[in-house]
Amino acid sequence: MTVNGSITTLVAGSYEARVGQVGASLLSLTHRGRHLVQPVRADDDLADGYQGRTLVPWPNRVVGGRYEVGGTSYRLPVDEPQTGAALHGLGAFQAWDLQTSSSGAGSWVLDLPATYGYPFDVLCRATYALDAGQGLTLTVTGTNQGSGPAPFGASTHPYLSCDDRPLAECTLHLPAPTVLLTDERLSPAGLAPVAGTPHDFLAPTEVGERLVDNAYTDLPEGRWVVELTHPDTVGVRMTSEARWVQLYTGDRIGRRGAAIEPMTCPPDAFNSDPDGVLLQPGDSRSLTLTLAAIL
Repeated sequence: MTVNGSITTLVAGSYEARVGQVGASLLSLTHRGRHLVQPVRADDDLADGYQGRTLVPWPNRVVGGRYEVGGTSYRLPVDEPQTGAALHGLGAFQAWDLQTSSSGAGSWVLDLPATYGYPFDVLCRATYALDAGQGLTLTVTGTNQGSGPAPFGASTHPYLSCDDRPLAECTLHLPAPTVLLTDERLSPAGLAPVAGTPHDFLAPTEVGERLVDNAYTDLPEGRWVVELTHPDTVGVRMTSEARWVQLYTGDRIGRRGAAIEPMTCPPDAFNSDPDGVLLQPGDSRSLTLTLAAIL
């Protein structure tokens, strides 16, 4: 097995997607051969920055790697030493099982193994479906198979790209008026309006040298749209109904794309919203997004 596991290629019309078994990861997405996400270029490339990986059972960070459920404290492995946080869940580097597949769709399942830090029984599913007109739809779902409540949040980590052009040359429209500020350890430090700040992409704005690694909220009700465009090549559109989205300008991995990560919950939700992230036995929670070319 390569570091990305077995690779499945999906095709519909002018779209092609490659999905890796490990992390149920979107390794590439193209339209007429032009990249809509920053690609993982080789099957054995352990790409930086969680490129395309599925983030369960929490997205973003759990501050200090500690949280409580029902009065019981749990401690997660701190895998981001510079911030002291548990980052991006437990599923990103697990081998997911390909359950169903066709020429244009596939569904990967992870029966998340219990650990001391997360001793819950949650079945996770990532379904990718390509449509010649609508592009790629991705749905991530967690279902509590246990006998008690389980905390669960979901996201995915695609880096939107205008055919791999430098991000500084691209224009971003992200219709979120509120940003979650962070401290020096990237822990949540309070909400603030984006207007007039470097976090403001309410109108289409050239990214330039802006450095952003923040979550946004107060998105439009129903389906909202994020667009990344370039004057000389294909652009990419994301739609979702998630109430939070993370923007990361890829500063540590070459700034060839912008990570746009819809999230079912805010950063550190296991601590900031412990009741809101709980799944009762038998319940499910899903995240859905679409990615399509702007021609």
